[in-house]
Amino acid sequence: MGNWSPWQGCRKISEGCKNCYIYTHDGKDGKNVGQVMKTKFFDLPVQRKKSGEYKLQSKDVIYTCFYSDFFIEEADEWRKEAWSFIKNRPDLRFLFLTKRIHRFPNCIPADWNDGYDNVVIGVSVENQIMANKRLSLLMQYPIKHKGIVCQPLIGPINLNAYLEDVEFVTVGGEQGPYGRSCDYDWVMNIRHQCIEAKVPFTFRQTGTNFLKDGIHYKIARKDQSKQAKKADIDVHTEQVKEDL
Repeated sequence: MGNWSPWQGCRKISEGCKNCYIYTHDGKDGKNVGQVMKTKFFDLPVQRKKSGEYKLQSKDVIYTCFYSDFFIEEADEWRKEAWSFIKNRPDLRFLFLTKRIHRFPNCIPADWNDGYDNVVIGVSVENQIMANKRLSLLMQYPIKHKGIVCQPLIGPINLNAYLEDVEFVTVGGEQGPYGRSCDYDWVMNIRHQCIEAKVPFTFRQTGTNFLKDGIHYKIARKDQSKQAKKADIDVHTEQVKEDL
């Protein structure tokens, strides 16, 4: 897997952005996180080594724009060229997450049609209000590979109406000193919905403040993913196929 940040910087648009890791990570270095800027890695997918090989190796999953939003307005003038890089690397699988799925019709290339085979779009939702708002749009748009990311999960979410054609659901609590509580019951409820809909499910991290069986746990950053994995509640593609 690899990472590609064609631009960096973002703006908060909903409750899930309140304690965003981008502000914590880049802000501590004195960067103006609210300023969206093209990076020196803008053309990374087509950059080559001295040997002539691509720097990003074939068949890799490329985590794209994780320090911004691929659909953010400030990147409109750069996005067309970014799409051309993606199109020129069909051997890579580009995954990006967005809270701005409402901008999808204005942000796709002219030859998008029913989607690029090598693009996975995950929509981020933090509560039921945002799930209803964003996922109803996700269902309507022509995207070949769709996912849902409930992180930070700050309230219970019913995804039942939105799981058709979704390839994965990821859930996680909010990290950081001001992280809002994530309740294990919410996590398990979403897991149950995914099992019923035959959709792979991943519990990514507990978050800093975690509730289970009415008990509050404060979990260090280094242990949040470990504790989620220790719960052993992920539902993988193989398991889903076995149930079909």
